[in-house]
Formats: sequence, C-alpha cells, structure tokens
Amino acid sequence: MTWRGTTTVRDRIFAALPYLLPLMDGLPFGRYLFQQFPILQLITLPVIPLMTLYQVIPFAGFILFLALYMLVVRNENIPHFIRFNTMQAILIDIVLILCTLIFQVLGNGLLQGFVVETLYNMIFLGLLVAFFYSVIQCFLGKYAEIPTLSDAVYMQVR
Repeated sequence: MTWRGTTTVRDRIFAALPYLLPLMDGLPFGRYLFQQFPILQLITLPVIPLMTLYQVIPFAGFILFLALYMLVVRNENIPHFIRFNTMQAILIDIVLILCTLIFQVLGNGLLQGFVVETLYNMIFLGLLVAFFYSVIQCFLGKYAEIPTLSDAVYMQVR
C-alpha cells in the first residue's frame, strides 16, 4: 500500500536495511537448520558487517535498536515508508527477544531434544519468511502487511 506517496529507490533501500537487525538476532534459532543444511549459511552474508559490529562494541544490538527507534521512527522528517518498515523490523526483533527469553527460562528444564529443535526451526523459518517478504515488499515500494504486527506499527507511526 503506497497511499502516503511515492517511494524513491533510496527510500526503498533505506526501508529494507532495518530488517537486517531481526535477521541478525534470529540467527541463533537457525543453528539446527545450519547443521542439517550448510548451504543455508549463505543467509548470513548480509549480516557479516553487523556481526563484526556486535563483536567490537558491547551492547551494539541494544544501541542499534534504540538508535533506530529514536532517530528514525520518531523523526517525522523521514518518509513514512522508511519509518513504518523500521518500526516493523523493531517489532519483529522484540518478538525474537521474547522468544529468546522464554527459551532461557524454560529451556533447561522443560524443553529438551526434539521439541527444542522443532521450535527453533519454526521460529527461524517464520523469521525468514517475514524477512524475505518484507524486504521484497520494500524493494517493490509497497508496505509489508504482516497480520497483527502491522496494526501495531500503524498505531506507533503516524
């Protein structure tokens, strides 16, 4: 949906870039799939610069998260298309962080073996679907409508 005006190529590229944040944070969920299908590790190529940043700067993910929210989403001088996609990437990242916390709490005692592997694979594959769908929609200049998540984004970004 491009009802807020047309998007330039620059806007489309900048709208797609924030989706690297949830991809980076979701890579640990893909560890079982990476073991079974090593070719899937090609997915990690776009996030190699972020990986080096995460290793050099402590709390780089959190700093990037806050910077995107404060400097992009809340800045009304930036086009709505970029702000919408940035906020949607942030919400996907929040969902991944919550999944990580749940696995840390329940992982040691209740969840083991095949159950953990299946849940990790489901989360990672869901992330990949959301990532590729959103990035493709960005490059097409359309709003990526993810049920429930996009409604929350519309409430945050005016």
